[in-house]
Amino acid sequence: MHPRNRNLERYQISELVACLPELGAYVEKSKRGEDTIDFARPEAVKLLNRAIILSDYGLKCWDFPAENLCPPVPGRADYLHHMADVLRENHFGNIPRGKEVQVLDVGVGATAIYPIVGAVEYGWSFVGSDIEQDSLDNVASILEGNPTLQGHLELRHQPDPSCVLRGIVAVSDRFAFTMCNPPFHASAEDAIEGTMRKTRNLKGGKQQNPMLNFSGVKKELICEGGEVRFIQTLIRESQNYAANVFWFTTLVSKQSHLKSLYGTLKTVRPAEVKTISMGTGNKSTRILAWTFVPKVERLEWR
Repeated sequence: MHPRNRNLERYQISELVACLPELGAYVEKSKRGEDTIDFARPEAVKLLNRAIILSDYGLKCWDFPAENLCPPVPGRADYLHHMADVLRENHFGNIPRGKEVQVLDVGVGATAIYPIVGAVEYGWSFVGSDIEQDSLDNVASILEGNPTLQGHLELRHQPDPSCVLRGIVAVSDRFAFTMCNPPFHASAEDAIEGTMRKTRNLKGGKQQNPMLNFSGVKKELICEGGEVRFIQTLIRESQNYAANVFWFTTLVSKQSHLKSLYGTLKTVRPAEVKTISMGTGNKSTRILAWTFVPKVERLEWR
């Protein structure tokens, strides 16, 4: 994990339970005799991440419907910390902080985890877009319950599921970067198979009918063509907003997807492309980033 990640060390389960007592019902002993939780149980995973948000990020309340994707907070935080390092490269060696740093979170979901972490860690402001109005409504309730987030997040509904940036980015917008955790399955069958595999891995392959602990409504997890098609749309649309965004970025779940995505990037001719490796626990992923801003203009961009 990134060295600035608040969850770099082992979870302090006793502190998290003190913050959210409901989590205590799911605490068990590991083989080494340490407190842990059963990560194959969706309710335990959700409560753990709620406890992290309340304890480590100081929110008063944070909740979301059971059918929505439960974000692993440490992994989400890593994305933001790595992007802070990217911005520092063109900011005299210092991470830019404050509301004047604006970020677009494509697919903010029902939890607004990126805007929450970005606001708490760096004071940044966000625009969160989503095609699900129910998800945006839930984020609005989170904002109402947490005055410290006021002024740090604006919500925009994407009415066209075939678009990513079009209909969201306004002429006057100036985003330091966009970020996205794209839907990575091409079909419901693919999503179920992937979830079953992940859950069996958590249980050492012993479960015949594992519970689906990686929740998520259809549009959070699935889109036609899967992750590659979604990111290709983002890449193609990005050239139309070259003056509005410094860095376009997205997570890419599979290393094997990069070859075709690099090919799509060549067609829009960005000034620079970066691939940043990340890892949390046994999971590895990467950030794909590109910019149309020439190096000679970057210090003056904002």
